[in-house]
Amino acid sequence: MGQLSDHLEAHLRDWGIQRFTTDDAYFQWQRQMLSGDDIAKLHAHVERKRQGTSMEEMAFYDLSADPRILPVLYSQRFDYYCTVGALVAASLADAARILDFGCGPGILTTFYARRYPRALVTGVDRSSASIAEGRRRAEALHVKNVQFECADLDRGHCKDTYDCIVATHALLQSEQDSGLPSRNWKTFERAQDLPRQSAFEQRTGLGLRLDRLVAALTPGGRLIVFEKTRQLARRIPLQRALAARGLCLWEPPSPVRYSLVEEVCDDGPFFDLRRTPGLDIVWNEQPEPDDGRPFDRTSLRSDASGTDVPLYENHWPSAQLAWEQLNDKTVLREDTAEESDGRQLHVELGTAEGLRYLYCANTFDQRQLVLVEPARAALLHTYYQEIIQGSA
Repeated sequence: MGQLSDHLEAHLRDWGIQRFTTDDAYFQWQRQMLSGDDIAKLHAHVERKRQGTSMEEMAFYDLSADPRILPVLYSQRFDYYCTVGALVAASLADAARILDFGCGPGILTTFYARRYPRALVTGVDRSSASIAEGRRRAEALHVKNVQFECADLDRGHCKDTYDCIVATHALLQSEQDSGLPSRNWKTFERAQDLPRQSAFEQRTGLGLRLDRLVAALTPGGRLIVFEKTRQLARRIPLQRALAARGLCLWEPPSPVRYSLVEEVCDDGPFFDLRRTPGLDIVWNEQPEPDDGRPFDRTSLRSDASGTDVPLYENHWPSAQLAWEQLNDKTVLREDTAEESDGRQLHVELGTAEGLRYLYCANTFDQRQLVLVEPARAALLHTYYQEIIQGSA
């Protein structure tokens, strides 16, 4: 994939998008490229976009397509484009008609077209400013096999059919939606709850968008999906929505990690799907492998002299297994809050292995295990109260 990556990086430079490895360097360049008023306006739109209304999102994306702002804003996503763009491009070799749904200003759309000049690539987005910029850039880059359409899939069907449809960060943009809760705080398993699944698809817009994209696939067509679904509570309803529409895994989903300058992002798996019955790759509804570490009494931190440094701390799903494997466990105090919608939060204090522990779990797959020496038990008691009060 070396040559592909080199071509992609060169393409991003053609767009004026640069790679930065430190936040200081990026923000210094941002101040050189944009005025104080520009930056203040951009920040205000970012905050309003987080409110999640369609109108505020549209205003943000229209602003981000401004030729002065675009390279500055999207340079933060240089590694995202390199990582995800390379994965998508490597999967397009046999496609003659490609749809890039939610294409934005067409940064990757134009790359796919340049990479596969014999294919016809269509970029669709609901931001008219983004579409106008995509057309302008395609002409400037002399890319002839790409076209851009301003359309909102929430309001109408696709006009044509496609061998391959790409949807990256476009199907499930409701980042504030936690998803579907597990059966209880002790497990990651979820019931086959059709009413809750339908409610999730409706409130996030996922169901309608998927229905219309699947209808635009040719027989045997492919759908490439990458969304912000690292959390199992969001990944499972996405997977169930895909499977319910006859989409099968062509190969095992691959976890994706990229950087936003200094911040590391694990958005979720990369799905390559086919409308081909009989594929035998099963959907995985368990947490992905994480960066947590198993509890090992012989490898506890020996440098925990600071009052806020625990002997052991795990904030990953693997914390559950570590908690289950603690020896000589005695619960000193525990609370479980349960709400009518199935949300549960469990937090407990106890002793184990001659130490004090705090364990926290909820039905949206968050797990946390912390261990300290008995002499510092007050630290966990304080933390316990903060969690209980925060959930009230």
